[in-house]
Amino acid sequence: MTTARRLSRILAITVPAVALFAAAACGSTDDTASATPVATAAVSAQQQPDGAADKGTVTANRLSVAAAGRAAQAALAKCQADGLGFVTVSVVDRAGNVQAMLRGDNAAQHTVEASQEKGYTAAAFGANTSDLVARAKGDGPTVADLPGTLFLPGGVTVKVGNASIAGIGVGGAPDGNADQACAAAGLAAIEGSLK
Repeated sequence: MTTARRLSRILAITVPAVALFAAAACGSTDDTASATPVATAAVSAQQQPDGAADKGTVTANRLSVAAAGRAAQAALAKCQADGLGFVTVSVVDRAGNVQAMLRGDNAAQHTVEASQEKGYTAAAFGANTSDLVARAKGDGPTVADLPGTLFLPGGVTVKVGNASIAGIGVGGAPDGNADQACAAAGLAAIEGSLK
C-alpha cells in the first residue's frame, strides 16, 4: 500500500472518529452527526482493493552484508589508488545505521563521523551529497541544521528502482570531490547486483 493511500485511509478513519469524540464531549445529541463518521470509516475500509489490507508491517529493501562490504572495499581501493588511503568509508542503510565501515590507514577520527553522515544524508534525501550542497545554503535555518547530516560532497545514494535504500559516504580526502569519486566507485562495484 502506498504511503499516500495509507495516509488517506488513516485520515478517513481517524478524522471522523475525532469528530464523533468531539461531538460526544460537547454533549451533541444530533444522531446523524454520530452516525455519519462511522459509516464513512466503514466505506473507506471497504474501498481497499483485494489484498491491500494493512498488515501492520512493511518490507524494506536493504543491502546484504556482502554487498555493503564490497561497496566499502571498492570505495577504499579507489581512494588508495588515488593516494588517499587515509579516508574512512561508511555504508549505511536508509536510517543511517552502519552496515559496513572501513577506516583507512592513518584516517583521522573526524573522518569516521563525516563518512557516516555523508552516507546517511545521501540515503535519506535519495541524492548524492554533491547535488545537495546548494540546499544547505541560505539565510536562517536550512536542511544543514538536521542532526546527523552533512551536506558536503562524498556521499552517494544507493537505489533500487526509484527508492533510496542505502548510502555510501567517504570522508577525509582534502577535496570533497575526491571523496565523491571514491563513493561512486563503491556504488559501481555493486550496481549490477541491485534488484
